[in-house]
Amino acid sequence: MERLEREFDKARRILVPNLGDWAQTGKVLARLAAKHGYEQIGRGRLTNDALIATSASRVGIAVITANTRDFARLAEFSSLKWSLF
Repeated sequence: MERLEREFDKARRILVPNLGDWAQTGKVLARLAAKHGYEQIGRGRLTNDALIATSASRVGIAVITANTRDFARLAEFSSLKWSLF
């Protein structure tokens, strides 16, 4: 695992949310909750997806996912580029 971690780090393939990503994620979740309601979106699950979406948007990469429902909702409130896996 440590070797893989080093290789991914060297290739710059590790994306970690920064402070701005956390703040933007909060804004996206607040807007999404106002439209869809927190209980309908599942707060914990969607927080992780929103952090992935926000971080990916910051560096201009697309998210490839099988989770159409959550990422389609997140794309309503962010500049997220995503495609179905």
